Amino acid sequence: MSEKVVFYQGNEACAEGALYAGCKFFAGYPITPSTEVAEFLARRLPKEGGAFIQMEDEIAAMAAVIGASLTGAKSLTATSGPGMSLKLENLGFACITEVPCVILNVMRGGPSTGLPTGPSQADVMQARWGTHGDHPAIALVPGSVQETFTETVRAFNLAERLRTPVILLTDEIIGHMREKFTIPAKGEIEIWDRPRPTVPPEEYKPYDTSEGIIPPMADFGSGYRWHVTGLNHDETGFPTNIPSLVEPEERRLMAKVTENLDIIEKYEYIEKKGSKVAIVAFGSSARSTRSAIAKAAEGGINVDFLRLVTLWPFPSHVVNEMADKVDVIIVPEMNLGQMIEEVERSVKGKAEVTGVNRADGEPITPDQILEKIREVS
Repeated sequence: MSEKVVFYQGNEACAEGALYAGCKFFAGYPITPSTEVAEFLARRLPKEGGAFIQMEDEIAAMAAVIGASLTGAKSLTATSGPGMSLKLENLGFACITEVPCVILNVMRGGPSTGLPTGPSQADVMQARWGTHGDHPAIALVPGSVQETFTETVRAFNLAERLRTPVILLTDEIIGHMREKFTIPAKGEIEIWDRPRPTVPPEEYKPYDTSEGIIPPMADFGSGYRWHVTGLNHDETGFPTNIPSLVEPEERRLMAKVTENLDIIEKYEYIEKKGSKVAIVAFGSSARSTRSAIAKAAEGGINVDFLRLVTLWPFPSHVVNEMADKVDVIIVPEMNLGQMIEEVERSVKGKAEVTGVNRADGEPITPDQILEKIREVS
């Protein structure tokens, strides 16, 4: 396939990114504002040798994605806030069983049914802490239609390389806006597949970490038999309560993320000479931020800008270094204050941290951010 330029909305770009990455299975349930992903893949996946299924609810959709991944198929599901809440128990199951999959959450207002057609960024903490217990968490936050495509590809690559679920966290604006973007030629973006066993079936242990912290994963139906359970387990996959096995397993799950920050962390950091103010933003709020910073510069106010592309794990070290250079850090987000708490934790009192918040189903405008810049400058 040669390079192709198209005019798509963000949700369609996500679906194209999934296909580019080799996705062969989608399970989901219609929910605004993510339904276009399901509609797109319902048409395209069968033509690409894959399978699409609409499940009876979001719980079943997440279970189906895990099951398909266990057979070796790269798998995706897409939802929004209430549906994400229903997926969380099975998301925890995917974490402990180390089943790679990608979950798109196109954020909308909440809690409960909330504002189905209005944007929000209020699932920030849910993406990190939604499922119970200590668990690895990777959440990517694209800021454009093009980036939705590339970050979907990266989400599949990370899920496969690290054998873990990965969340794509967009919002209604990013999901529904239309922009020109490029689908690269096949092979232009490197595609990763999960590590698979090199030993014969009779020697295979599904959680054998003797050669590294990411164990090879055999496909169900390929002649390898292994036990999958949501309980803590030993290297054979069977349950165990032995403390000397349980805690190392938990620590290894976390280490898959903490020891691979070089391939997980991604951000855009723009420094301006003489800046006393900085802004940390992501998604559609980052787009408003960029416009506000340009307007501030016209008035002689320079502002540093950190745009997150990876939200979890949070780049605390970068925010901490930023706090050494400025007096105030502004955090615009479409919620009543979630990411700001992580920024404050990372700053450790080095700079003042203040928010620009909105939770009424309308986007944060450049003028709202510009007003805050002028207020603290």
